[in-house]
Amino acid sequence: MSPRKAAANAAIYQLKITLRGAKPPIWRRVQVPSDITLAKLHQTIQAAMGWYDCHLHEFEIDGQLYGEPMPDMDMFVEIKSDRTCRLHQFVTGEKYKFPYMYDMGDGWDHQILVEKVLPPDPAVRYPICIKGKRACPPEDCGGVWGYGELLETIRDPQHPEHDEMLEWIGGDFDAEAFDLEATNYRLQQIQ
Repeated sequence: MSPRKAAANAAIYQLKITLRGAKPPIWRRVQVPSDITLAKLHQTIQAAMGWYDCHLHEFEIDGQLYGEPMPDMDMFVEIKSDRTCRLHQFVTGEKYKFPYMYDMGDGWDHQILVEKVLPPDPAVRYPICIKGKRACPPEDCGGVWGYGELLETIRDPQHPEHDEMLEWIGGDFDAEAFDLEATNYRLQQIQ
């Protein structure tokens, strides 16, 4: 079966991607073909959440790590290529969960939940985001704990680092903002 034909016949997984530890919750609901590779799912998560793909990432599935293999590190941990594993190879159905880690230094830990298995809609170009809540934290702000401190700092004009942190994030940041149209534009740029 040709890849095009296989993709046309793929089921659609509706995934809820939640940034663990963020309060209030930061999440995205996306729909992807069931035959998507983990590498393409990584790109989808980056675009949906608003990350810049500047750091390493890994999925953990049934105790096995998937990401970019690092031959120099194989003696410590084996990471299989995320380019050869497809989502439908391990998803057992609705309610299946697995973690995705982005930026091991900051530790952006995400939970991915398969909410629904749907038939494909020929009028929809996948992946697509159908809903989300709150802005993605800025890269390199120190994980969820550093993000909380950053928000406190920029909300308090009397804080000694207020102006410096506002300048660092580009002058303005609305933690409650989520732009579905911009998110889907980024998703449509995925090759």
